[in-house]
Amino acid sequence: MRVTCAVVFTVLSCVVADPAIAQAQSRPVSNRPGRFLSLPNAQKCANRPKQFFFRGHNYFFSGHVPELAGRKVDWLDARNICREYCMDLVSMETQEENNMIFRLIQQNDVPYIWTSGRLCDFKGCENRPDLEPKNIFGWFWSANREKIQPTNRAPAGFSFNPWSQTGHKKQRQPDNAEFDINGTSESCLSILNNVYNDGIAWHDVACYHEKPFVCEDSDELLNYVASTNRGIRL
Repeated sequence: MRVTCAVVFTVLSCVVADPAIAQAQSRPVSNRPGRFLSLPNAQKCANRPKQFFFRGHNYFFSGHVPELAGRKVDWLDARNICREYCMDLVSMETQEENNMIFRLIQQNDVPYIWTSGRLCDFKGCENRPDLEPKNIFGWFWSANREKIQPTNRAPAGFSFNPWSQTGHKKQRQPDNAEFDINGTSESCLSILNNVYNDGIAWHDVACYHEKPFVCEDSDELLNYVASTNRGIRL
């Protein structure tokens, strides 16, 4: 399945307009108006950080970029910072790419990062039998709109299931644990570093939490900037 662009754009207003968030008692509430995906900045795209390279894509970790070091942002702000550089949050479609990001986290003792993973729990995702139950079949990579394989087994090509076997509720991820605490859905995919004595693993996390992030080249945005800026070197 491919999630359409229209659906992906719906994610953006959903992040701040969910009525459950407005009713939360134990978490900060954003007073910012509806937020949207940022457009790429041609100059930033041409000079984007290229810290490491894998299968045709450049990547960078925000903690290693001077102007971003020490900065933590929510999931949508992380996407938008990446997008200004013709990139998006990292998507781990293969075990090799996943292990590369795990090594980055381990070698630099990074506590957690955002990825582009998102739960399809917003307008446009309702009445979809192929997405039920949502915690198993409802996840996708927002950067490229590719569906994430079912969460209850190892993805194709993986020798293990990258979702953690535990969390706040002492059960396999994703567990939507924060919904039981303050009514906020855990709709974004983060990699946590041994937070639950579980090693480095995937976790569902509420999207308002602030974290560093890894950006990955977006073919879509690079092609757009190249086609609208003659002669630009990307």
